[in-house]
Amino acid sequence: MKILVVGSGGREHALAWRLAQDGHEIVAAPGNPGIEAVARCVAVTVDDLDGIVALAERERVDLVVVGPEAPLVAGLADRLRARGLDTFGPGAAGAALEGSKVVAKQFFARHHIPTAPFEVAPDVASADAAIARLTANGDRVVVKADGLAAGKGVVVARDAAEARAAAREMLEAGRFGAAGATVVIEKKIEGREVSVLAITDGTRLEVLPPIEDHKTIGEGDTGANTGGMGTVSPAWVPEVIAGRITTEILVPTVRGLAADGIDYRGVLFAGVMVDPGGAPYLLEYNCRFGDPECQPTLARMRGDFAGVLAGAARGALPTGALAWDSRFAVCVVVAAAGYPAAPRTGDRIAGLDRVPDDVTVFHAGTARSGSDIVSAGGRVLGVTALGIGVDQARDRAYAAVDAIDLPGKQVRRDIGARGR
Repeated sequence: MKILVVGSGGREHALAWRLAQDGHEIVAAPGNPGIEAVARCVAVTVDDLDGIVALAERERVDLVVVGPEAPLVAGLADRLRARGLDTFGPGAAGAALEGSKVVAKQFFARHHIPTAPFEVAPDVASADAAIARLTANGDRVVVKADGLAAGKGVVVARDAAEARAAAREMLEAGRFGAAGATVVIEKKIEGREVSVLAITDGTRLEVLPPIEDHKTIGEGDTGANTGGMGTVSPAWVPEVIAGRITTEILVPTVRGLAADGIDYRGVLFAGVMVDPGGAPYLLEYNCRFGDPECQPTLARMRGDFAGVLAGAARGALPTGALAWDSRFAVCVVVAAAGYPAAPRTGDRIAGLDRVPDDVTVFHAGTARSGSDIVSAGGRVLGVTALGIGVDQARDRAYAAVDAIDLPGKQVRRDIGARGR
């Protein structure tokens, strides 16, 4: 097939890399220096919806795979399908599960999907009242910006005072702009988090192995939230809990979407908290492959990936087309100086040629500057390695990370070290 991959980050590099392995011709819009090695990159940005539609028609592609969330929320998949183009990615109505925390939480409640108790607050007074109610028994709360905030619009408050301050930063100070004009206050579920990706054609599901993310900037899960500093696949989740996530969360979601009249063809990316008793609670949905969850998942994936994506796009998801390498995969993110608050860009990246052939470096925030590759975003690289166990995969990934030079680089040294 000839496949158009929309996006320019580490997720899109992983998608293009994996699809190219099976001999498909890949066009990327706009791509990045890493994607250039496996695809033909065309300078059309992800927010140029008309340009992407025109490119897909001009190239006569067989399939469009939309990577990032923003164009999906803006309705890119709807536009592509209206032109008769097979597209992997939900329309705007489905993508609202990620585009609005309010829409998502109300969907969970409406379709009886287990989630944390929550309240919606459009102003400071209602936020304060919600925080008081939800912390009355000594519970902690999480404050979430309603709209898209690049994975950073979530504050896990240590106490009610910090929650009130976070709500004010979003509602009054405009920390996340329009995305924070309304907030969701929800009770914090104690436990261990896991990410589960499922491919769906709107009726059937192909559930992928669970992944564990490391969201904060600092080791020991400290510091500010980021888009993700590293991942491990498969995650620690026992089979019985994985089964509950499918039957209690994913299956009711697909049924709920259909009941709401939403034809969802793409990825359901569930962020799930598993409490100490083994009960899963849905924290949020993303409407696309995760970054950096995509990288270790695709490193372990075997089988006809393009056929699965095309089948989902056409409403006929094949079964049994995917298999999984028995090894573990660890992805370690190399982030720029100043990330996540104020990432520094333009720093020269050296040492990529010193990375062993059995380690894959996915470019996330890079650009070309003359003959150099330089940083162009907060999360710059996703260094991904396979190993017989987690420790071997970690050792291989960190050895490659240490071979790469980026001034002021930030790396968590405890990816995959939480134990099984």
